[in-house]
Amino acid sequence: MTEVAVRFEGVTKTFPGVVALNDVTLEIAAGSCHALCGENGAGKSTLGKILAGVYRPDRGRVLLNGQLVRFDSPRDALIAGIGIVHQELAFCGNLSVAENLCLGALPTRNGLLAPNELVRRASEKMAEIGATMDVRRPLGELTVAQQQLVQIASAVGSGARVIVFDEPTSSLSEAETQRLYELIGRLRERGATCIYVSHRMPEIFRLCDSVSVLRDGRHVATRKVVDLSQDQLVQLVIGRSLAEYFPDLTKKSPGDEVIRAANLSSPGRFENISFSLRAGEVVGLAGLVGAGRSELASAVFGLDPSVRGTLSIAGDAVRLRTPRDAIKRGIGLVPEDRKRQGIVPSASSLHNISLSTLKRLARLTWVRRAVERVQGLTFFDRLRVRAPNIDSAVAGLSGGNQQKVVLARWLAARSRVLVLDEPTRGVDVGAKAEIHALIGELAAQGTAILLISSELPEILSLSDRILVLRGGRLVGELPRAAATQETVLRLMAGLPAVA
Repeated sequence: MTEVAVRFEGVTKTFPGVVALNDVTLEIAAGSCHALCGENGAGKSTLGKILAGVYRPDRGRVLLNGQLVRFDSPRDALIAGIGIVHQELAFCGNLSVAENLCLGALPTRNGLLAPNELVRRASEKMAEIGATMDVRRPLGELTVAQQQLVQIASAVGSGARVIVFDEPTSSLSEAETQRLYELIGRLRERGATCIYVSHRMPEIFRLCDSVSVLRDGRHVATRKVVDLSQDQLVQLVIGRSLAEYFPDLTKKSPGDEVIRAANLSSPGRFENISFSLRAGEVVGLAGLVGAGRSELASAVFGLDPSVRGTLSIAGDAVRLRTPRDAIKRGIGLVPEDRKRQGIVPSASSLHNISLSTLKRLARLTWVRRAVERVQGLTFFDRLRVRAPNIDSAVAGLSGGNQQKVVLARWLAARSRVLVLDEPTRGVDVGAKAEIHALIGELAAQGTAILLISSELPEILSLSDRILVLRGGRLVGELPRAAATQETVLRLMAGLPAVA
């Protein structure tokens, strides 16, 4: 029989108003790569955090290599050989990469920090995962993708024998994702056990031996991956059939031009980018990490005061100095990093939804609470946000439901232009299909959408046109009919087009 590395027995965990896990029992074989699947809020991340010492179960127990364990902190779990790569970035942005990687074990000499040894250890950890960067840089200056790599390096470099990967590729480029796959292969060769939480079906079928499905906090099934098709796994995850991930959306012809950008430039970010966007049109922005996609989105939303060039909205040249200017012009932004830029975690879903419409909701500077609640409930229900109620703090919601709250804010604002930066990052297959359908519905109603995504199938399926950025420059534009994964990838990588 295969040795069991981890066993959960009757594990239950509740938060105020939410049962995150309910009597979950499952086993994970030693040396395997075991997937945890489920919709947002199913309990996958909670189970991983219990194993990693972030949470303690209310009931039930956890066995590691047959021995009962009970961790009071992540440090206890790390000492026992368990590491975790969090979905939401969990580091200190004001410290350097090296200091973050060595927190808890900072090298010293004569009672003082040894900076050269600190840099050496951190560089070794980054090299272990095939990544190179200046580890003396403040972590807060890095892109989301680079911060994700630092988290992976931290978990792997700790020498953990069991590693929980919670949506590890959600911010990574294709090349970085491939290196992560190779890293997991090397870890397994050393005998490490990998627990892989992901919504991306191709990853699960490529990397994992077995998959356990959670639904509404309960364990539904554990199966061998070779015994399942993708459709069967999707049906287990959402409890109903889903014919395809990306529904074929009925599109109308685009309307009048809403936005025209001419020679937009921002020092060190992007240069001489020109494009247009019409009512009812979805324009995709493709590019590798660092190509300038998110930076361009920030500029369109008024977050980059240094941007130069001309931006016209409905034919009028405008200067967007702040997000307030953009919102007045009918522009909304769903940012790449919802935790830091998209939500107010301590506030309720209701108040998060209302943020962009407070002026409209107010009378004599006082917010009309009854009107606010009607508006909030309308979009809370329309996007099927899974939460105890609309007054629950957004911090307690799953990542996918937080994303729905951000989307609801801009629907409430009646935005004419929506800039969607990785709108389905960390979102389960069911919620992803709902968001795709929503994008199609909004476009059919005349909303102009600028879509940024690292998932090429998403870009290809939803976009009327695709703009490709490389190194901060626009290097190609493809109509939907001419766009394939190969043509887009070659433009992204700077390779010549094939005949």
